[in-house]
Amino acid sequence: MQVPKMTFPSTRRAALLAGAGCALSLSLPARAQAFPSRPIRIVVPFTPGGSSDVLARAIGVELGKALNQPVVIDNVPGAGGSLGADRAAKSAADGYTLLMGHIGTLAINPALYPKLGYDPVRSFTPVAWVARVPNVLVVNASVPARNLKELIALARAKPGQLAYGSGGNGSAAHTTMEYLKMQVQAPFLHIPYRGTAPSVTDLLAGLVQVLFTGIPALLPHIKSGRMRAVAVSSPKRLALLPDVPTVAESGVAGTKGFEADQWYGLVAPAGTPADVVALLNQHINKALASEEVRARLAAEGAEATPATPQVFGQLIAREIPRWQRVVQNAHIALD
Repeated sequence: MQVPKMTFPSTRRAALLAGAGCALSLSLPARAQAFPSRPIRIVVPFTPGGSSDVLARAIGVELGKALNQPVVIDNVPGAGGSLGADRAAKSAADGYTLLMGHIGTLAINPALYPKLGYDPVRSFTPVAWVARVPNVLVVNASVPARNLKELIALARAKPGQLAYGSGGNGSAAHTTMEYLKMQVQAPFLHIPYRGTAPSVTDLLAGLVQVLFTGIPALLPHIKSGRMRAVAVSSPKRLALLPDVPTVAESGVAGTKGFEADQWYGLVAPAGTPADVVALLNQHINKALASEEVRARLAAEGAEATPATPQVFGQLIAREIPRWQRVVQNAHIALD
């Protein structure tokens, strides 16, 4: 028996085709839809007000304008930035969640936290290198050392008597100074504090003699003469402190090529589509070129560092083994 050929009125056929198209569109992954179609979240793994937060908000405003979508800042502090980084790493890889990472969360923490919930390389896709913040090596004004060579000589003459402060065990100020100690073999004594502010206060009071930390917390006191800058961590001198030489310029053995700036950048969960990453990188780099953003960064002592995702990824991969050596050499352990 021959089955009769079924025919449909044109209107019914159109309806069926439309329904099939609708079902297909619902099955398409989110990345196939226009990006972005909803707000973007930047996870800042520290409390509001710090450099990570300020940089994220500065970029967020400009990114929101460019993409015509709100950019929400989500502060998730704890465990040296590890809690927020872990949350971001486990978010959907669709471009709607970014992490404002920095030297601690993406390079130093793997050596400090043996059970870290994320891997800085495998858990994230680099998006954009945002900024670098130079560290400045300062001494209390009463310390009779005018440059790095004199400071190291003083430390060697008084082993364990010249103390340096930091924002706590494993902080950037701690690891940076330990890196310098490792390179020059100088016996400075570490005094950890609960944050940068109290370490600066005690340096001004003369309770510690040395501090090697980011320029924003130090510049007003350097200008007032209450502390003396003897070197900067950057590969070149700073416009804000043109008379202060770099560590590498000191001529001290072990300082050739020395560089230890703090750095910040945006990453996304691993697997975020390449076209989405490229779009975000394009707009972030454009924001970093604007006078408004550069001014906000300068107020934080930061220098904009627009680069490709690949360049930022190379920085992260290069920094991890360096700081692992420092942590192991100094036997740094968290409280």
